[in-house]
Amino acid sequence: MIGRRQPQRSLFEAQAWPHRVPADSFYARLGAVIEQLFRDDDLAEMYCPDNGRPSLPPSLMSGILLLQFYDDVSDAEAVARLAFDLRWKVALTLTLDFDPPHPTSLSVFRARLLEHGQERYAFNRLLAVGRAAGFLPETVTLLLDTTPQWGAGAVQDTYTLIRKGIRRVLKAAGYAAPVKRRGLAANLAAYLESDRKADIDWHDPAARAAQLKVLVTEAHAALDLARAESDNAEVRTAGWLLTKILGDDVVTDEGGDPQIGRGVAPDRIVSLTDPELRHGHKTEARHFDGRKVQVAVDAASELLLAVEPLSANRSDGADLLEIVGTVEAQADVTVAQVIADTSYGTADNRVACAARGIELVAPLPDGSDPAVAKAAFRLDLTTPSATCPAGHTTTTAHSARDPQGRPVLRFHFPRAVCEACPLFTRCVHSQTEGRTLTTHYHEAVLQAARERQATPEFQALYRQRAAVERKIADLMDHGLRRARYLGRLKVRLQNYWTGAVVNLKRLFRLFQADAPRRRQVLAAMTGT
Repeated sequence: MIGRRQPQRSLFEAQAWPHRVPADSFYARLGAVIEQLFRDDDLAEMYCPDNGRPSLPPSLMSGILLLQFYDDVSDAEAVARLAFDLRWKVALTLTLDFDPPHPTSLSVFRARLLEHGQERYAFNRLLAVGRAAGFLPETVTLLLDTTPQWGAGAVQDTYTLIRKGIRRVLKAAGYAAPVKRRGLAANLAAYLESDRKADIDWHDPAARAAQLKVLVTEAHAALDLARAESDNAEVRTAGWLLTKILGDDVVTDEGGDPQIGRGVAPDRIVSLTDPELRHGHKTEARHFDGRKVQVAVDAASELLLAVEPLSANRSDGADLLEIVGTVEAQADVTVAQVIADTSYGTADNRVACAARGIELVAPLPDGSDPAVAKAAFRLDLTTPSATCPAGHTTTTAHSARDPQGRPVLRFHFPRAVCEACPLFTRCVHSQTEGRTLTTHYHEAVLQAARERQATPEFQALYRQRAAVERKIADLMDHGLRRARYLGRLKVRLQNYWTGAVVNLKRLFRLFQADAPRRRQVLAAMTGT
């Protein structure tokens, strides 16, 4: 049953006594609005209405969770601060003798939020305040960028992934039960009894190769057992994970022996602790294991509109329309313009945005060597012809297909002409042909975009993107760089409650010179 905050005031409240918490601090400002910001009735659906022991008030738990992400502390440390930190008592309007809950109460409350789809509760509540105050307009310019987020799961090598994958399959199939284990081969039963690496010389390549052969053989034996339990969803999931690990990481050599494959599979699993983690690259020099976080900011108010987790191996702009749809649905706004970096400015994204009436402001990449990049060539799609940076023109073009099967043109420059050019070694990488140049299916769109990005208007618009970089830095200050939890849903909760902290700080600044307006907006939202 839902517990509620008592309206009765107490002489023991921290705010009733002289204290040294600065009035302009986050804690004091939160204390002035906490009772109107979070209401017990907002989350009443998460509790039984008429049965059971009263819970801790959800409004109080929401405030505790917000402070936990503000200070970036663990559950145990959050409870300790409830007991001993005067700043937290002031922020939550608690009494000096408040008896804090057990740390598990916080994990239970987060589980309730996830179960009832309320992981964005605080975030949406603050966006509603921004709308009611007039800070957040109905039509917005969206500033977009992503940032890496290290995962909480242990990153594991191929040997560990296979070993733990076998163990997971056997446990999912019920072989941990003594009755069923008795019929299991001794070599497979060992995976249930111990989860330690094999006692071999791991510096010896021959020993590693022999161990890999054992692991692969026993993995296939475990998968054969799992097929008999294919009606069990947990077994199917465990079997799929192990099969994917074998397919991504292991190849067979000419002698039929398994070997660790060279390179990294595009969607390779890196952890069985959190199978959703992936290898990611924010740049060629910076790699990480975890997720990306898609950050969306309203240019006018500088309020966060989305802090969405993405797969680490996805390109930044691959989910552009999805994040626009999320913002419009959750924040109740219309996106008229998107400002983002080059990874978002693909021709396909530009066409898709134009179809929805959205202006995409994003520069096109210049290439690693701008002097000989595709942008340095003049393309005439009507003739058709292509002119290189040295002034040579070719009309030799052949029809081709892009990876999506769409028609494109491929221009060919004569080898003899290219060899006589001073840019030859930089421009041509083929050993037998001259420079080739392939158009895009939406090449005209790219040409128009490149012309526009040279204008002062574009440069002025693009400078606004700096605001999203500041917001990302603010999110990192409150612990977003590393995930606290396992699984996308729990990480999403962390992202949005951290985003709520950043938005509340921004609202405090927006209301700073107009306290009466703040009181009026909050009173209207709560009906008080």
